[in-house]
Amino acid sequence: MTVGAALELWGAVCSVGMTVRREYSRGSGQVRNRREIPPLRRPTRSPRKDFRGKQEANAEEKSRPASVGMTVRASAQPLEVPAKVPAISDHSSHLRYNSLVTSILDSVRVVELTEALAGPYCAMLLGDFGADVIKVERPGTGDQTRGWGPPFVGSESAYLLAANRNKRSITVNYDDARDAEILQRLLSTADVFISNQATLASLQKRALDPESLHSQYPRLIHCNISGYGLTGPKSGRPGYDILAQAESGVMTFTGEPGGEPMRYPIAIADLTCGMYAAMGILGALFARERLGRGQFLDMALFDAQLTWLANVGSNYLNANAMPERWGNAHPSIVPYQMFRAGDGKYFVVGVGTELLWRKFVQAVDAESTLGADPRFVNNALRTANRTELLATLQRKFDHEAASVWLERFASAGVPSAPINSVPEALGDAQTQARGLIVQLEHPSLGMARSIANPIKFSETPVSYRLPPPLLGEHTAQILKSLGYSNDEEPPRA
Repeated sequence: MTVGAALELWGAVCSVGMTVRREYSRGSGQVRNRREIPPLRRPTRSPRKDFRGKQEANAEEKSRPASVGMTVRASAQPLEVPAKVPAISDHSSHLRYNSLVTSILDSVRVVELTEALAGPYCAMLLGDFGADVIKVERPGTGDQTRGWGPPFVGSESAYLLAANRNKRSITVNYDDARDAEILQRLLSTADVFISNQATLASLQKRALDPESLHSQYPRLIHCNISGYGLTGPKSGRPGYDILAQAESGVMTFTGEPGGEPMRYPIAIADLTCGMYAAMGILGALFARERLGRGQFLDMALFDAQLTWLANVGSNYLNANAMPERWGNAHPSIVPYQMFRAGDGKYFVVGVGTELLWRKFVQAVDAESTLGADPRFVNNALRTANRTELLATLQRKFDHEAASVWLERFASAGVPSAPINSVPEALGDAQTQARGLIVQLEHPSLGMARSIANPIKFSETPVSYRLPPPLLGEHTAQILKSLGYSNDEEPPRA
């Protein structure tokens, strides 16, 4: 029998063996039937190893979170995907098939042993993609962000609520021998492990280093997030977002001309590292399907923040050009900045092309003046003569309200926008239309709200299933799924 014939036969067998299972539709709390096609495997590839015992796997399936009894008001609604026969191609480098899944990371388990923002944000992104995320916290105190406030909402900090939806919480003291065994058993069920120890020695002390974990769980993907990574002269130093911003060079050219170095008020190093870590984990999961084994990711806040230099870094590396502080203006595009209108409100415009410049001068009724001035005929000249141009524009903008100018620019097709407050941004019609606010019923707070995942998948939309957990809220449930009886469960603080 040829390989092609064998694959066709295998596809036919799998289509006959299609199973139906009942599950909770993510985000709706409704039970529905779902037809599922078992994954196809190449005949030449050995079966995928499963490091969970049969008993643990069965217990785990029972413990999977569902939206039972939960009021979920989230923007992303699951799409119904019609059943399809697996598509088989003899010439493809690997099998492609249509598996009826409701999320990208369906059946992927993530164990998160991190605090603050980078690690929790990374794990939340994976949870949004459908992963079963178990947040491991210290008994008594938990994630340090539980105490980062005000503001507090009841017993929980608003900071914690920002990066911890779609997770279950278990309290484990991994420095205790008993709890260390629990953590190892939990890792034996995991696909991904996220930690944030500062040094390799700290990981080795707890048998959580890459070598130890890979020898025990070859398919496990381990991502460690630290301030400076596990190599280099600064490895092992404490890492916080403000340190990464300071040392990456970004603060030196942020702020008003002649002013002091300025920190960006949002933890951009943490968020960027969390996003890069999630991207790396997704890549490692994809590679595992081809290689048959997991790998280790060494992520650092400093590394992630350095990528923010982008074109500024390129300017220095390639042209030895040093950046300057321009405040809200652009170093090489004019006008491309903030202005104040006659009513005291601020707005921004971005005139990035000569076509936009012509539209801009029409919108401000300045074709015969600014539009004909030889000092402003192209962007290079406008940049060279920015002081005179900007002063003239500001005098003109003083005569009308911001809404008038914004309406003119919108009609002319000139990129412009008001400078919104946080309430205005969150209440904006575009925010509502795009479903960018998630509301999940919380066991003690009523409704917990957060900013939605911005990724819009057409076939496997992100899902919002669980609110940020209370400390240790799911400890008993998770221990039971690992095979521990009530008598075996250690006391919890």
